[in-house]
Parts: sequence; C-alpha cells; structure tokens
Amino acid sequence: MSGLKEKTYVCLCACVLKKRISNLKNTIMKNTQQYIDELTYKIIGCAIEVHKQLGPGLLESVYEQCFIRELSLQGLNYKTQIWIPLFYKGLRLETQLRLDVLVEDLILVELKAVEYLIAIHDAKLLTYMKLMNRPKGILINFNCTNIFKEGQKTFVNQLYADLPYE
Repeated sequence: MSGLKEKTYVCLCACVLKKRISNLKNTIMKNTQQYIDELTYKIIGCAIEVHKQLGPGLLESVYEQCFIRELSLQGLNYKTQIWIPLFYKGLRLETQLRLDVLVEDLILVELKAVEYLIAIHDAKLLTYMKLMNRPKGILINFNCTNIFKEGQKTFVNQLYADLPYE
C-alpha cells in the first residue's frame, strides 16, 4: 500500500471508530443502571432456566444454543459469536477474539462449562467490555449445582458507574 493510501486508510479507520464510539456512548447514555440491572436479572433467569432443564455436564455449545433460545423466548435481542475488533495505535489487528453473546447491544455474556471459574475468565470478560465499550458483563458457568449461588459473576466498569440510576 502506498504511503498516501495507508494514511487515508488509517484516517478513515480512526474516523469510523470515533463515530462508532460516539454512537455507543449515546446509546449507553440513554440507559440507566436500573434498566441494565433489570436486564441482567432477565439474562440470569434465562441461564437458570437452561440449567434447570439440562443440569451440569454438557458442552458449552449446547448451553449456548439453549441459552439463546431462552433469550428469544423472553423477547430479548441478542447477537452471538461476535468478532471483537482490536485496534492498536491506529492499526486494526486480525485477531480471533469472539464474544459468546451480546444482549440488547448492552450486556456481554460469556458462557462456560468448566469445573471452576478462574481469574483469566474474569480478565477476558473485563477486557472484552473495554474493547467493546459496554457497561456490564456476565460470566455464566453451567457446570455447577446452582447458577445463582455459584455459576454467575457480574462485572461493571466506569461506563456503568457514569450512568444515572433511574
């Protein structure tokens, strides 16, 4: 790529990224902590229903299909297996970062079916929240006896803290 084309491409990427961030901030700022918390309650309810029907011991991919079915039955909008864009100093990196589920374009959901959650699971979700500029994330592990007590963790960031309560 010639120098001029490369500079134009970088400027275009930067402009597109700034516009996307601005649009996301506007979308998020229309929401409240209360709305996001109510949405979280519904999402965890969907996970509990899946776990109640299937129990522990299956593959994550099975739980994901059932979970998105529950989201759909609850009338919630979602996207699955979203590629997460990563920019480093103006350069778009080709990565294999994928989010399991994005609900209502607000809450990131990472699904697991592991013996126990470890710190890297938390770190991954927090980083995804930062990269996608979203206020809340939920980590759900279906390989447990009780989703509510031991199979879910919620995370918030400064975007959430900056939202009005009501």
